[in-house]
Amino acid sequence: MCRGAAPSPHLSKHTGRGKRRPYDEKGYELRILFVGDVVGKSGRAVLKRQLFEILQDSAIDLCIANCENAAGGFGLTAEVGEEILATGVDVMTSGNHIWDKKEVFDYFRQEPRLLRPANYVADLPGKGFIRVSSHSGVNLAIVNISGRAFLDNIDCPFQAIDRIVGALDDKPPIIVVDFHAEATAEKLAMAWYLDGRVSALIGTHTHVQTADERILPKGTAYITDVGMTGAFDGVIGFRAEDSIYRFKTGVSRSLQVAKENKGINAVIVSIDETTGKATSIERYSATT
Repeated sequence: MCRGAAPSPHLSKHTGRGKRRPYDEKGYELRILFVGDVVGKSGRAVLKRQLFEILQDSAIDLCIANCENAAGGFGLTAEVGEEILATGVDVMTSGNHIWDKKEVFDYFRQEPRLLRPANYVADLPGKGFIRVSSHSGVNLAIVNISGRAFLDNIDCPFQAIDRIVGALDDKPPIIVVDFHAEATAEKLAMAWYLDGRVSALIGTHTHVQTADERILPKGTAYITDVGMTGAFDGVIGFRAEDSIYRFKTGVSRSLQVAKENKGINAVIVSIDETTGKATSIERYSATT
């Protein structure tokens, strides 16, 4: 992945993307599509069927998708990752389930467009942030961190993000953060902590799109959870009967990916290229 100012040669090329659109007389508007957690084959089918049209119709400059559940509902493999990138996703973020398929350890070493939360120990493969150029030539950084409340006991996400944002201070001012966390309060606390320091903080992990999207006072776009991409007739992308059994009996049962009523949850964030501040955030939701 290109780390300097030149456009990355790794970003997929899709007709209709890459044209800079004026924001006002002082600068340009960058439009980012952030796709909610892709769940299994159902989620991948949605990307194949809908993503290209969304990228064109919404004039998207860069597409990010959380892919920690993309392979069978748990984890990611190289084959599945390449399938997702081929649909038009530019950068894949993840979370605690990214380690569920052991093949991902080797995939991290060969695919810099796949991120894992930066606050996992440094001994693990992969990186927690990347610098890229959008299809319209705008430089930005994408950061992936994980919460700790009700999740793994890993390094402090607040300290981790401080180190990363501090290192990017003299770099392009546009920073988009995937905060993969369970607790709403932890996500909100992080949003207020980073207000004015990053362009957008997008919550992932719970698979249910929230209706609290907003621009914070200092210019950071925020949503508690962007939602999921997969089958909506189920429980967070999995068959309802499997989840019902677990809750009724207290006994674990393997969760199978649901298949009915497939759709996508996402947000579109517009950012002023010159200031790095968000100008709008819109929820996007559609079924196939």
